[in-house]
Amino acid sequence: MHIKDLIGKVPGELIESIEGRGISELTPPQSMSVEYGLTSGNNFVVAAPTASGKTLIAEIAAINSIISNRKKAVYIAPMRALVREKYTEFRNAYPYLKIAMSVGDLDSLDRWLENYDMVFASTEKFDSLIRHGLGWLEDIGCIVIDEVHMLDDESRGPTLEVLISKLRRLCGNAQVIALSATIGNSREIAGWMNAKLIESDYRPVLLERGIEINGKAVYDTGREEQLDSKSKIPEIRITEDTLRRSKQVLAFYSTKRNAEAGSERLGDIVARYLSAEDKKRLELLSNEILGVLGKPTLQCERLSKAVLSGTAFHHSGLVNTQRELVEDAFKEGLLKAICSTTTLGYGINMPAHTVLIRDVVRYGEHSGREYIGINEVTQLCGRAGRPEYDKVGRAFMIARSESEAHDLYNRYILSDLDPITSKLGMLPVMRTHILAFVATKFLTSEESILDFMNSTFYGHQYADSKELKSIIGRVLAELSEWGFLEGRGSAYNATRMGHRISELYIDPLSAKWMVDSIPRMTDDISVLFMISNTLEMRPYAKATEEAEERYMQYNSMVDNSIARYDGGEYLYYDPVRPFSTALMLNDWIDEKGERDIISRYRTTPGALFVKITNADWLLYAGSEIAKIMRTDSIKLLEMRIRVKYGIRKELMDLIRLEQVGRVRARMMYERGIKRTSDIRKSESQEAMKVMFGKEIAGRIIAQITGPNDIKTGQMK
Repeated sequence: MHIKDLIGKVPGELIESIEGRGISELTPPQSMSVEYGLTSGNNFVVAAPTASGKTLIAEIAAINSIISNRKKAVYIAPMRALVREKYTEFRNAYPYLKIAMSVGDLDSLDRWLENYDMVFASTEKFDSLIRHGLGWLEDIGCIVIDEVHMLDDESRGPTLEVLISKLRRLCGNAQVIALSATIGNSREIAGWMNAKLIESDYRPVLLERGIEINGKAVYDTGREEQLDSKSKIPEIRITEDTLRRSKQVLAFYSTKRNAEAGSERLGDIVARYLSAEDKKRLELLSNEILGVLGKPTLQCERLSKAVLSGTAFHHSGLVNTQRELVEDAFKEGLLKAICSTTTLGYGINMPAHTVLIRDVVRYGEHSGREYIGINEVTQLCGRAGRPEYDKVGRAFMIARSESEAHDLYNRYILSDLDPITSKLGMLPVMRTHILAFVATKFLTSEESILDFMNSTFYGHQYADSKELKSIIGRVLAELSEWGFLEGRGSAYNATRMGHRISELYIDPLSAKWMVDSIPRMTDDISVLFMISNTLEMRPYAKATEEAEERYMQYNSMVDNSIARYDGGEYLYYDPVRPFSTALMLNDWIDEKGERDIISRYRTTPGALFVKITNADWLLYAGSEIAKIMRTDSIKLLEMRIRVKYGIRKELMDLIRLEQVGRVRARMMYERGIKRTSDIRKSESQEAMKVMFGKEIAGRIIAQITGPNDIKTGQMK
């Protein structure tokens, strides 16, 4: 089907935008969706490979809703990086439409969004908007759910499932478009969503999946080939063969450590294929990566060094800026190989000619050694082949023997995708969402909650009303016992505390722990242990020997210690691990260096940043809970500032200034500039010029004295 065939069915602006990007013909999945009523408002589940054109199907529905039907469109995706990528794509394609993105503060209604035509949001953010009383739900005409296979994810799936079920009720006749490359039971998903199914194996670039053994590749197409490399190391063989084709490699590993080691292992071979211009640009990139943090960590140095050879590693331990620099350099073709955990396997568009899945076995904290699932392998393989550059993409797994090759071939190439199953039936998950149902007055009785739960994918799959009724009854009783709900049977209401907890988007169990712990806070450690021993702070920092010793000492020395509280009620198994997390945060606010903290607690810069971000949110939540309890919240608010900036208490006044972080504030304090009022002194200003230079010192001083004082002589 040609784009011209859409004339009269969709707005002219949509056709103009599509053609402006060089697209003249629809792909088979796109043509099928139009034939099945895409422009007439029908719901769709689109199950098709990566790069088959799923986003354009969503685009046609969304833009048609906005321009033709004068309705809003929302685009919901599970990962922030994917939300940002799609937001940027649509903004560029339709600069005249009002398009917004919302992925941040979960305790905000973002009222400004009501003025926009299209809103891009993460799953949790949009669910949070509904909890805060979003007023424009009836104005939504199209809802796009990207990566709908995330229903199968234990951490994100339940919220996605509840959100879809809510929106189908609250948004009336809105069209729903669900997209995925890996759904083993797509017909079942479509049945649940009352949607037409578009199922296709179309791919613009042929994907050959194969097993590499002793330098030979055996593909699912029946083709075999000898790789152009004499190396004895499989991943080097595959990389060298790819580089000789002037292509790029994306290699997936099971752990951060393996990914880092892999990038160094590949560096020697990749460096031989770099041009002089490549080396110059990589040196600039290396320096930029090294300077992202105020003081580089060992991991920063390791990544910076790897980049000089044209390789990089990518995982959740990197800070966001470093991840983005690596991604952009790979997209530009500057980096030739990236060794990644599965962080690059989902969401954002990061294709390569060759994909290598080096590890198909991983170790789970509770499950032990296990093979990764076929759906995940299929998702990773889908990154192979770039429509702009390749006619064929290759995806490899490595076998060390014929028997292993046979097993991998049967397990991952010949097998069908696994079905997606609901993860909503777990008690902690139900607790969170049932509180939100009642708090928002969406559902206020046991019967209405049961009816709703029967409409979810969980209810669709299992249809066991008796079991559901039992779980719902237990949760309502528990939330009532904790003081978050009141009433029974046909009339439940959220208490003031329950309503606020739902808005704060924290688990009710974490909130219960805080309510019990806030009166027992005695010192910095007790505050940090309170927020660390929550579900939101998992996974906890590794328990160090020092943490174990200090936990025992703290428990015995501090009267009425939080740490002495019976933790069994709050579902942690080893109190030393959250205590170790509290010690890590305490080192941070004691102004210990990032490098030392990362080494002591065997963590990464990215993981430390996530812990600091989560701690900031939990301290804010704790202060809000304390207000409702009519308890002094100052200690929590002060700790929030200290955790945010990583400072001791005496720097809290100085840190308010722009251009002043933990390092500059400490330098100022040591030179006698202990409060912002001290900046008015001429000797303080002279000292700051010496420490920071005239320009930065001038900016800091102007915040206290005003710009005129600088001009009239104070900064001569």
